Amino acid sequence: MPELPEVETIKNDLAQAILNKKIVSVKVNKKNILRKSVRYFKNKLIGNKFIKINRRGKLMYFSLRKDDLFLLAHLKMTGQFIYCNKDKFIVGGHANSKKEEEQILHGQVADFCQVGKYTRVIFEFSDKSKLFFNDLRLFAYLDLVNKKSLDEILDKFGIEPLTANFKFKDFFNILQNRKTSIKAVLLNQQLIADIGNIYADETLFMAGILPNRPANKVSSKEARKLFLAIEGILKKAIKYRGTTFSDYVDSKGKKGSFVKLLKVYGRQGQKCLKCKNIIEKTKTANRGTHFCSSCQK
Repeated sequence: MPELPEVETIKNDLAQAILNKKIVSVKVNKKNILRKSVRYFKNKLIGNKFIKINRRGKLMYFSLRKDDLFLLAHLKMTGQFIYCNKDKFIVGGHANSKKEEEQILHGQVADFCQVGKYTRVIFEFSDKSKLFFNDLRLFAYLDLVNKKSLDEILDKFGIEPLTANFKFKDFFNILQNRKTSIKAVLLNQQLIADIGNIYADETLFMAGILPNRPANKVSSKEARKLFLAIEGILKKAIKYRGTTFSDYVDSKGKKGSFVKLLKVYGRQGQKCLKCKNIIEKTKTANRGTHFCSSCQK
């Protein structure tokens, strides 16, 4: 599943390709992917334009020029965007097989610039380019909402790293008011949006805090280290276009190279790069959790 750096990468790359292009047709192959009627989608989107793409947590929202509406897009587990025109090929999200992943990485445009088995919605623009919204498992969704509904949705998210509302005072107050594990707090979207499992493990390692420590037992000094680690690691992950494992590719069909910089995530049974202790894996907050019992307390 793509996390904050991966979704940010997709958002940025799609913004370079589709903004201010007139939508001339919308074809829906699976209406269950929509949270409004097909008729409503077509009526509001055809003739309209995307003028901006934003992100809140893992939710992308596309501002439309007319009607004060926003297209919401969430990739969930297996969602995928594919943009195609005669000289550009952009893919972001879940690859449906190892073969497809290889095709994406080798830029085999013809294999993807067409309706596929898992294509759910196709947007066509006035320049003949197309944006495909694919999903294997049908967990992903698209929705059209007005400004009031958008604000209500966004208000459900907690403070977000890399934004002006991510302040240490608020972050530390959240920790001090929670007896659950520090990792559970980091993964709670209503408190902090959106760190994700990979980056929770990595930031806790950098801060020297065990994932199962009660959040309210984290000192101010430790919390400051964690706060800075969150911002530092997420910025670096975006710079390196995210973290790629078997079935995820970014929106240029490339592998996110932050995987090469991971210190604990996915390294269970290997030596800690810092102290040579063996990296362990357990389950915390119902998620696979990686840590070093020597470096983290």
